[in-house]
Amino acid sequence: MEDLIDVAAARFALVGVPNCGKTALFNALTGSRQKVGNYSGVTVERKIGIARTPGGRKVDVVDLPGTYSLRARSPDEEVTRDVVMGRREGEPVPDLLIAVADATNMRSALRLVLELKAVGRPILLVLNMIDIARWRGIEIDTDVLEQGLGVAVVTATAVRKAGMEALWARIDAMLDAGIALPQPSQWKDPTAGDLRAAQREADRLVALAVRHPAKPDTVTTRIDAVLLHPVAGLVVLLALLFIMFQAVFTWAQPAMDLISAGFDWAGAMTREVVPAGLLQSFVVDGVISGVGSVIVFLPQILILFLFILLLEDLGYMARAAFLMDRIMGGAGLHGRAFIPLLSSFACAIPGIMAARVIDNRRDRLTTILVAPLMTCSARIPVYTLIIGAFIPARTVGGVFSLQGLVMFGLYFAGIVAALGVSFVAKFLFWRKDPTPPFMLDLPDYKMPRLNSIAIGLMTRAKVFLNRAGTTIFSMMVVIWVLATFPRPPAGATEPGIFYSFAAMIGKLIEPLLAPIGFNWQISIALVPGMAAREVAVAALGTVYAIQGGNDEAIGQVLAHQWSLATALSLLAWYIFAPQCASTLAVIKRETGGAKWMWVTFFYMLALAYVASFATYQIAVLLGAG
Repeated sequence: MEDLIDVAAARFALVGVPNCGKTALFNALTGSRQKVGNYSGVTVERKIGIARTPGGRKVDVVDLPGTYSLRARSPDEEVTRDVVMGRREGEPVPDLLIAVADATNMRSALRLVLELKAVGRPILLVLNMIDIARWRGIEIDTDVLEQGLGVAVVTATAVRKAGMEALWARIDAMLDAGIALPQPSQWKDPTAGDLRAAQREADRLVALAVRHPAKPDTVTTRIDAVLLHPVAGLVVLLALLFIMFQAVFTWAQPAMDLISAGFDWAGAMTREVVPAGLLQSFVVDGVISGVGSVIVFLPQILILFLFILLLEDLGYMARAAFLMDRIMGGAGLHGRAFIPLLSSFACAIPGIMAARVIDNRRDRLTTILVAPLMTCSARIPVYTLIIGAFIPARTVGGVFSLQGLVMFGLYFAGIVAALGVSFVAKFLFWRKDPTPPFMLDLPDYKMPRLNSIAIGLMTRAKVFLNRAGTTIFSMMVVIWVLATFPRPPAGATEPGIFYSFAAMIGKLIEPLLAPIGFNWQISIALVPGMAAREVAVAALGTVYAIQGGNDEAIGQVLAHQWSLATALSLLAWYIFAPQCASTLAVIKRETGGAKWMWVTFFYMLALAYVASFATYQIAVLLGAG
């Protein structure tokens, strides 16, 4: 008699190719009962949730990264392979593999199921988005599929409660009957011939079980005729990006002001309750101001991810990557780098982590190397401060704001720098390594589901706030110590920071920065700015003894203290400089060592110095010094 799994401890794993609706199914199964983290040893996202079946059973559900095969050509796919096969230390072996397939496009999914069968674990194949398939007149004989594959098959529509009834019933029935223990794995890394044979078998099963209408739906084809056009498609893409970044800067402002006011209130209340001294300084200047200066950008990041999630759900992101492949390919970047680089406009950290979806290690490394050059939201306070203080608020041509054009120029400079560095990296490191062809499935267009979008945004917010409460908090403690100790001598008339370790460091490096127009006060600001770029604004306020540190007051002082050449030089510095320790730490984890972290640090530092030197010297020659 076949041994059975203890259903009280059942653990299901969702496996599927990208864009098959796997995450929507995970959300439908678990609802808000989810937690997100990373698998041990890698920064590959790990989502696990609790599902409660109509029969009252509790099941752990793991959403594995999408994969086309168990060959594992990327870190994401390696995690999926290792979890499925029980090779990942500390990760329980799944009792049931729920293979998710897009019912409108099953070829690649069935090939993956044929690979999964060889692993020897129980499998349930879920034909997701069955409502879309039926609306298009596609008929699927699930009995033929069950017989041909030798696994249980059920249809579902993850975005509708009624569309989940058949799946819930099948899960309860399987749990009631008992899930068979996995058999010894027969899986081995497939050769090219094996993959071709599996694809032929998948095609045979599709031909037997699936009937398409005589006149297939052509809505997707008609839309793609415009959105994939080499000219019109790029115009639409640029328009979408323009709208997205305008929204990031305008929609987020009220929420950012509210968060900032909340932290200001918390600081004021703390000053009333906690006596003046080191404890008050630590809580107000180190914790509240430090962590608050980062959390204030949460609305911008959420708005950016809102657009990204909407475009992903619509099915547009794969098309955007396809459009950008030719442009980025000329600079040595893979088409799949588009989404990680786009994410880096919010923060380079999720952008670098998103690069793990790129199969080729060379292309993945190149993307990681250039992602920090994208103008992340942490640069915005520095840019806004300096532009507001030194660039006149007038229009150009009666239409465009001069300050806005300068801001656009800074963003554009970061993009050009990323393409240039990618081209140089390709020439220096991977000259004889050709870029592999860019292949991806273009999913059909479909309406985004608000529930999935909301869960995705909530997940991103939790991850961001968790990082703010751990990594950034730790860095702010270090910064507070550097800026506070040693204490000033009795009778000192200057602010205490002038006697601190931070001031010592600033004066030590000032001679190195003098050729680019930086004084020792800027040098001090660069020290805490290593934790997060925006912290430099608060540091400048402290150095110049501005009570409250509001942007207008700081800007007024800087306009009198600095030359225009120095201001422009600092803008050039922040385009390139590696002013983010957290980003460097993520690069170290993603690349598996410190080598590429130091490569990134020194090449960005060199670019920043050269750009600032040229900017400062040219500005001085033109009379701006």
